[in-house]
Amino acid sequence: MSEVLSASLRRLWVPLRSPFATQGRFYLPWIVPLAVAALWVVASREHWMSEQILPAPALVWQSALEFGSGELWGHLWISLQRLIWGLLAGIASGLLLGTWLGGSRRAQTLVLPTFVALAQIPTLAWIPLFMLFFGIGELLKLVVLVKAVVVPVTLHTLVGVRDAQPKLREAAAVLRLPPHLLFLRLLLPAALPAFLAGVRLALATGWTSLLAVELLASSEGIGYLMVWGRQLFMLDLVFLCILLIGLVGALMDRGFSRLERSLLHWPQPATGEQLRGQVPRGWQSLLLPAGLLLLWQAANSLGWVDANILSSPLDVLRSLYAGLLDGSLPEALRLSLQRTLAGLLIGGGAGFALGLLLGLSANAERLLGPSLSALRQVALFAWVPLLTAWFGLGEGAKLVFVALAAFFPLLIATQRGIASLPPQLGEAAQALRLDLPHRLRLLVLPGAAPAIFAGLRLALIYAWLGTIGAEYFMPSDGGIASLMIGAQQLFRMDQVMAAMVLIGLVGALLGHLGQRLESRATRWRSA
Repeated sequence: MSEVLSASLRRLWVPLRSPFATQGRFYLPWIVPLAVAALWVVASREHWMSEQILPAPALVWQSALEFGSGELWGHLWISLQRLIWGLLAGIASGLLLGTWLGGSRRAQTLVLPTFVALAQIPTLAWIPLFMLFFGIGELLKLVVLVKAVVVPVTLHTLVGVRDAQPKLREAAAVLRLPPHLLFLRLLLPAALPAFLAGVRLALATGWTSLLAVELLASSEGIGYLMVWGRQLFMLDLVFLCILLIGLVGALMDRGFSRLERSLLHWPQPATGEQLRGQVPRGWQSLLLPAGLLLLWQAANSLGWVDANILSSPLDVLRSLYAGLLDGSLPEALRLSLQRTLAGLLIGGGAGFALGLLLGLSANAERLLGPSLSALRQVALFAWVPLLTAWFGLGEGAKLVFVALAAFFPLLIATQRGIASLPPQLGEAAQALRLDLPHRLRLLVLPGAAPAIFAGLRLALIYAWLGTIGAEYFMPSDGGIASLMIGAQQLFRMDQVMAAMVLIGLVGALLGHLGQRLESRATRWRSA
């Protein structure tokens, strides 16, 4: 009888409680934005900061009305046109190259190692070389975009085609399909989930790379408008551009999510575990790089290209050896790695702590999650003009930028890792009456370790990319990117290319280090 009474009381309690719970779920996401807006209004009225550093909301709104009448949309349309053309060229090239590499073992052996090695060099590190080859016009933007887009699309398409191929080959042999039907009816649908994952990543990297090149070398576009506003101390315009960039990023992400849901209407197997250790090795993989180096040296020796634009491989090796010998390159690398690790500790630590909070508390996720998701839509380099205005060009600004680059990978990975834990762990914690520290140490952190260390691996790479970007946009006396900029100004392309080699090697080593840490910390999974 008591059990029936308790059940009846619970049924009566749910309708009484649910309207308040529903209202709480509706109001909680708005608390943080409204609090920030109120603080902004008070700070501007009380003049806590100069209006040149923190413009009043009314001034930002006035600028939105003024520039929104035509000029702002004109610059945005120019940027979107560049993005569309770059995406079309990069996605098409990546699809063809990835399909070829995924469908041919010989192509994987001969071409893939060289492609992966070149992909290790960040897009920013290629810009000085691209500027000398293609100038600073529209061709430069297109080449940078294609480079940024083609890498993720190629690698994801390769994995989709390669991992789905053996069983599909057997099915095609039984059905006696010709090659074009094999591609259209079997390989393409099987590789579509991986291809779309690559396109999603290409959208983000392409938008970010476009803003970076517009900040560096452009007289039109939303990135140029931000630089122009920063130079005139019109931070109201910078605020407006950041808001618009975040809105475009959110619309692209939302639109692509809907497209993905409409295209992928069948269940897909998990293929993430097949991504590791698949780059072919052996003497045959050295044929293409050896041939390219010989062609490069011959073109330089025979005068086919200007040595001031493209130094020979021997000159690059001499410059690399001289820089290592005199200590300039090791010292520049040391300063850059210090910034990387410091930013990783600050940004990654904050991301881990906040991801832990959001993963454990549903109310915290409702309160902070939407605001953080909105901030994540703003491309990384869009923050450069604002950070330089607030923190100057010194180490503080660089540290904040690197920390921002490392923050979101660990935040997202930690939150999702904890949210995906099976509910049986919570029941076990309740049965064992574990307090929060023991629950974290014994159940939550070990269960979420694979996702957390995968996020740490990404945070390492993003922190290194953030360091290169910080040294590009915030000139300093030290750092590998600063050394490269100085060499570019002196037309010492041998030093520029030697620095590019080191940047790619360090990026590859950091990625390998993150993977080793992930493997060692989660080695119990393979037991």
